[in-house]
Amino acid sequence: MANEPLPPFSSSVRLKYVKLGYQYLVNHILTFILIPIIVGISIELARVGPDEILSLVRFLNDLDLIYVMSTLFLVIIVGTVYFMSRPRPVYLVDYACFRPKPNFRVPFSTFLEHARLVPQFDERTVRFQVKILERSGLGEETCLPPANHYIPPTCSMAAARAEAELVIFSAIDELLNKTGMRPKNIDILIVNCSLFSPTPSLSAMIVNKYKLRSNILSFNLSGMGCSAGLISIDLARDLLQAHGNSNALVVSTEIITPNYYLGKERAMLLPNCLFRMGAAAVLLSNCRRERSRAKYRLTHVVRTHKGADDAAYRCVFQEQDSEGITGINLSKDLMAIAGDALKSNITTMGPLVLPASEQLLFLFSLIARKVFKAKWKPYIPDFRLAFEHFCIHAGGRAVIDELQKNLQLSDQHVEASRMALHRFGNTSSSSLWYELNYIESKGRMKKGDRVWMIGFGSGFKCNSAVWKCLKTIKTPVDGPWSTSIHRYPVDIPAVVKVL
Repeated sequence: MANEPLPPFSSSVRLKYVKLGYQYLVNHILTFILIPIIVGISIELARVGPDEILSLVRFLNDLDLIYVMSTLFLVIIVGTVYFMSRPRPVYLVDYACFRPKPNFRVPFSTFLEHARLVPQFDERTVRFQVKILERSGLGEETCLPPANHYIPPTCSMAAARAEAELVIFSAIDELLNKTGMRPKNIDILIVNCSLFSPTPSLSAMIVNKYKLRSNILSFNLSGMGCSAGLISIDLARDLLQAHGNSNALVVSTEIITPNYYLGKERAMLLPNCLFRMGAAAVLLSNCRRERSRAKYRLTHVVRTHKGADDAAYRCVFQEQDSEGITGINLSKDLMAIAGDALKSNITTMGPLVLPASEQLLFLFSLIARKVFKAKWKPYIPDFRLAFEHFCIHAGGRAVIDELQKNLQLSDQHVEASRMALHRFGNTSSSSLWYELNYIESKGRMKKGDRVWMIGFGSGFKCNSAVWKCLKTIKTPVDGPWSTSIHRYPVDIPAVVKVL
């Protein structure tokens, strides 16, 4: 008996449950502390006799009425100041995304045929674009504007404005129909489009089309890349804090028509392969009456920016194949800058949303590495404890892969991003709303769920926003996925061979 080995306690204890127990204990520490105090006070009150209770009543009666009224008045003032100084809640009443028609589709075969017919492209350039498409994660149903269906594409100002009117007006019309909002009741208008900034502006185009008020606060953002959609949300939030009882219309899009590249520089050919037409219109409000029908409430917005020179946006070509066509990867400099921007964003966002258990683990890891010089890997907080859903900008397959790896997300967490990229392509700043609609269309959005939107853009910017769902979203959901959601998710192979 004495020589019998001890049971393998280390293998019998499930570390997962140990961590869950730790998280529950730390996140409910106040409850565990208050319960004994409340129990102790209750026991003491039970022991108090009628004489002690009578003495307490007499003491309260002997207090000066002026003293009591002054204390009560002070409490009222402090409470009023507190509630008046609280930020106004910002509600997302509803949103709508542009739905491209089937005749805008550009299957791989069509893309390849048109590329071969463009006189500015040689065979080597065509094969390079095909190689990008094969690894892009895009599907056969992505769409390009009418001007890009011509050979060569029509990159005129008139064609670009026609695309802008098509995608923007379609999204706004659908949003107004869904919400019943009258254009005259819109107080703030924000439009973001990075590369197409005409005169008159896109915001002026919308004001004239819908006969918005002459005193509307109108903003037109350009040159801010794919993360500009969340910059617009942040701007709308600030304006809604300054103007009470107001409604804000935010329009996010990217106009493809004037930006089709007809040269042979490979880094410049990437947008031709990845970007597709899209737009989203979002109605925000700080009106209390809108809370009953609003879908979400904005809780946090974090913006980070890391500088980069032009060299960081160039591409590195590696792994030459038998045809002499090289694969393409984002440069290490760019990935490092993107990683730094994301790291800064996470560092800022973490204390705002993470439970105490994760914050303590992060603090202990930081102290061990910085103070005691322990050779530990930096602790990556488990953001799955803070959010139920993730909308990662569908800028490309590599971006989604890296964030899934770094944030330790499951395949379902990034499913909306991958499927949006497959079905609609990179729709720039509006991609996050196509992803949110995917989650809703799948019936996964429940009351109380939290959504983390993460957007990347030029600069290098990493912006994120957190939304809290105010009511369970019932299916079927009207939106860009209404006719195709039953076919998703689909398997996306690493390489799709284009003949």
